[in-house]
Amino acid sequence: MGARVLVVDDERDVCRLLTFSLSQAGFDAQSVTTASEALLEIGRQAPVVCVLDVNLPDISGVEVCRRLRADRQLTEMGIVMLTALGAREDRIAGFEAGADDYVVKPFDVEEVVLRVRALARRMSERDSARKEPAAKELLRSGTLTVDPVTHDVRGDGKELSLRPLEYKLLATLMAEPGRVFSREELLRQVWEIEHGSVRTVDVHVRRLRLNLGDHADVIETVPGFGYRARR
Repeated sequence: MGARVLVVDDERDVCRLLTFSLSQAGFDAQSVTTASEALLEIGRQAPVVCVLDVNLPDISGVEVCRRLRADRQLTEMGIVMLTALGAREDRIAGFEAGADDYVVKPFDVEEVVLRVRALARRMSERDSARKEPAAKELLRSGTLTVDPVTHDVRGDGKELSLRPLEYKLLATLMAEPGRVFSREELLRQVWEIEHGSVRTVDVHVRRLRLNLGDHADVIETVPGFGYRARR
């Protein structure tokens, strides 16, 4: 059985469509239609990825995301949010609450499956690296270090907690210090998508800087061009 995925959407047709498509793609997919059910189900057995609609009848998807991220045992779970077309504020709120990715409704089912697969793969790669570490040079910027094998990030020797996409964003920039990456390049390399809102990158950079704390200045903004890691 493949990685476990939980779909949370109050539209039963959406739940049936996504669980069927994800199951066909090899995932162990289940669904619930309310936030309360989702929190109970995740409490019993956390999925690798949760596909979470923003507009739920009892508790908003953004609030659910925030609660999940507040639980230390669920920090490794991937969250893909479903948002209504044009609901830019929902996407930003979702990212700031801790979502890893989002898909806009009405969506292409294949796109959702691809996003879930990419996120599940990143989770699996991180787990494998931690179980079977191999020697590889650390990425460094001042007293900030990134281990490309174990995905550990440390500042002044203290471990920093980053989401998988935040880690990949940081590692991509630090692998080539001084090089300016456009937002479009980062969407392709970090999110593995050809088209998407560049605002996604800006929101994640802001959240990454918050999580880096005193080391936030490692990520530099180059106005009109994009971002780079400090040399």
